[in-house]
Amino acid sequence: MKLNEGEKGKNYLVTGVLAEKKVARRLEALGVNERTPVTVLNKKGSGSLIIKVRGTRLALGRQIAEGITVEEVKGR
Repeated sequence: MKLNEGEKGKNYLVTGVLAEKKVARRLEALGVNERTPVTVLNKKGSGSLIIKVRGTRLALGRQIAEGITVEEVKGR
């Protein structure tokens, strides 16, 4: 599933980042890598969202969030 399809308050594990090279490198520098846990803190109607990754809150636009694939983490 894509990160922008995630639900507010749920935990996910990043399975892949599909973005242009520059954006992918920036996300990696911010800690959004494969096998990294993220939590969706807030979702906007426009498709943008706020996530928590490694103790930091990040705001992502819809287009970037669509390029991040995740799987839900059960029992957290």
